[in-house]
Amino acid sequence: MKKLLVFIACMATLAGCSRDADVASRNLSNDADNFKILRRVVFYNGITGDYILEVQGYCAIGNSDAVRKLSITCKLDNGTYKKHYLGLSDNVTFFAEQIDGVLEGTSHYKVTFKPSVIIPDVQLR
Repeated sequence: MKKLLVFIACMATLAGCSRDADVASRNLSNDADNFKILRRVVFYNGITGDYILEVQGYCAIGNSDAVRKLSITCKLDNGTYKKHYLGLSDNVTFFAEQIDGVLEGTSHYKVTFKPSVIIPDVQLR
């Protein structure tokens, strides 16, 4: 029984280990969703070979969008935001490029908490 518990503890510890590439990828995605990564998103028509649209800036790409739809939310220099909605089709696709390299740790995973989401906006009267 003791050996079984030790084995389970070891497996649980190893299951929590992530490869460096996975940790860096999660950290980059987290930073991009928090408007810390400069991106260029290009929409391309596969039939004509033309670029249709380019969005560049500190932008987050919608991860929970409906099928064949895409939203891009960008943070402007003055702290305001713009959101763009785009439709994808069988001949229109997009490519998102990270413009600048970013130093990310691969030996740890980071979580960014947004206080405004965790603590409700309480108004005192």
